[in-house]
Order: sequence, then structure tokens, then C-alpha cells
Amino acid sequence: MTIQLSNSPCGRLVPIENGNMAFVPDPMPRLLDLPLPLVNRLDEASRAVATLSGVGETIPNPSLLIRPLMRREAVLSSRIEGTQASLDDLFRFEATGLRRPKGDVAEVFNYVSALEEGIGLLEQLPISLRLINHVHAVLMQGVRGQEKYPGQLRTGQVWIGAAGTPIEQARFVPPPPHLLMEAIGDWERFANETVLLPPLVQCALLHYQFEAIHPYLDGNGRIGRLLIALFLYAKGVLRTPLLYLSAYFEADRQAYYDQLLRVSATGDWSTWLEYFLTGVTEQATDALFRTRQLREMHDRYRSLLQESRESINAVRLVDEMFAMPFMTAPQASRVLDITTAGARRVLDRLAERGLVKLSPGSWPRLYVADELLEALQ
Repeated sequence: MTIQLSNSPCGRLVPIENGNMAFVPDPMPRLLDLPLPLVNRLDEASRAVATLSGVGETIPNPSLLIRPLMRREAVLSSRIEGTQASLDDLFRFEATGLRRPKGDVAEVFNYVSALEEGIGLLEQLPISLRLINHVHAVLMQGVRGQEKYPGQLRTGQVWIGAAGTPIEQARFVPPPPHLLMEAIGDWERFANETVLLPPLVQCALLHYQFEAIHPYLDGNGRIGRLLIALFLYAKGVLRTPLLYLSAYFEADRQAYYDQLLRVSATGDWSTWLEYFLTGVTEQATDALFRTRQLREMHDRYRSLLQESRESINAVRLVDEMFAMPFMTAPQASRVLDITTAGARRVLDRLAERGLVKLSPGSWPRLYVADELLEALQ
């Protein structure tokens, strides 16, 4: 690592304890000369995001699509960090869990809560240290790493490598604690300055810099990926938070890690931007496809219910199941404000219409919108 970074044009090595060295990234560049192929890539990504944003604005009830896509992001971002929980696991817990989840499901559930917390905080705060400290505290509450000072910048040295790797063999050693405030201060200013860079480029630089700084003892990767969605939403690039990149990063984790390290070693922003913007284009296109697919499915379900003269409660429950594809009768009774027995009759009618199925062996009885779940996965 030291050899790779010793001549870095975008940072410097500083000595830390026991003769080791840590990398301190330079302040963020406020201006970049983008080569023509990269300008074309940026244009393609910008158009894909603008199309997605436009579709998002036409959704009568955006939460019907935001909530399931947000949960898909939580599963995939957490999976990069080694969790094994699935989207099914998360939806099942949310439908049936009376207490906090455990293990990997808890980490994914916290990611959803942290993302929702961040979106809410943007009404009061800019992208800032204060905001990310709040979000980090939610992410790490009651899960693996909860003893590592959630919501607080680290006061100890960390390094990146395979589990059990000593610092001498680390893949990357971020700045020592006494230099964190200087680095994160520049990151915060860059996030809020009016810079002569397109928002997608600014977002890509912010993501790299956050990961290079690694300000917390744990949870840095998830916070960094979560911040992509928060930044684009805060900047108004997306009117609804529908774009997430973890599926792209998770598809080839090693390429993701290599691209981040390459910037530190070479200062080659163009290659990183090419990689990042390719991911934006792919995931915006994917989100657009899923959004249209879910909207068409929703319209088809509502038409089926109206043609068969189903009750308004059945229509309301179908709407809710697009946000929560797993549902129990007690949960449906709370949504509809009717008795559990009445809610079960509504769910049974939806099952007769083929819109939901009973999950075998589950208790309480769990109704699943299989077609919707397949579209998400």
C-alpha cells in the first residue's frame, strides 16, 4: 500500500505509530478538465437520471415505489459488507416482527431507518458532519459495531483489508484521527459550495473522498453509499429518492474497491468518473424499468379490483402492499382501521383474485405479493 501511494498526486502519506504510514487525501478539486468521452458519458448519465426523476414526479403516491426500492438498496449495500439477509427476510420482519430484528436483518433494517432519517433531516440540515453523525448513529444502533461510538468521529486508527489483516499488510490506511476534522471539513464545504462541476461529478468526488477519509470506526462504506442518494436528493437532481448504486457496486465488489484505491494511487479522476457515471446510467435505467413495471402492475391490479367491484378496503390494501409486499391480518387491520377478522377477509379475497398468496408454514399467516416481489428482485 505504501509503495502504491508514495507518489500520489492527490494526497500524501503521513507517519503513524510503529513506523506505519497513513494516506491523507488532498482537498477536493473544485474544477476538472473532462475529456470528451467523459463528457459524453456524463450526458448519458444525466439524461437517464432526468428521465427517472421525471417519472418519479408523476407518481401519485411516491412512497409506493420509494419504500420497496429503498429496501432493495439496504439489502444490497449491507451485502457488500458481508451480510446475508435477503429482501424477503427484511419484508418478513417488517410484516411480523414485534421486537427488534437480530443479526443481519437488524443491520439491513437499520440501513432503511438511517436512510429515512437522512431524508427527513435534509429538511433542516445540509449535507454536513452533523447530518451524517445522526445517520451513522441510527445505522449502528444495537447491531454489530454498536460499541464503536455510533455518531462520533473515530479517535483511533483504522485500516482496510481482509478480516484479521494487520495494519502492515493493509490494503489502505486512512488518515490518523488528529487530521480527520481538517479532511471532513473540506468534504463538508465541497458538498455545499457552488462549484463549476455538474452534480453527478460532484457526487462521485464526494463518494471517493468520504471513503478515503473513513471517518468512523465502522459503517463507513454503508454511510458513503447512502450519501449518494441523499446528495442527489438534496441537490434536486432527483425529486424523489429512486436512484441507488449499491446493486452496481455489489455486482463486482472487487472492481469497486479497486477503483477507489486507484484514485488514491494515481489521482486519475477520469477513470473513477467513467466507472461511477456508468453505474449511474445503469442503475437509473434499471430503476426506470422497475418503476414503470411496478406502475403498470399497480394499474392492472386496481383495474381488476374495480372491474370485480371489490371494496375500497381491497383497493387501499393493494396500494399498501406495493410498499409492503408481505402482510399479516393484524397489520392489514391497522392499515384499514378495521377488525383483524375483517382484514383477513379482505386479504383472502385478494388471494382469490391471485394478487397475493399465503406463505406456507408462516405464523401469523403471511400474505405475499409474489409478482411484486419478483419485480423488485
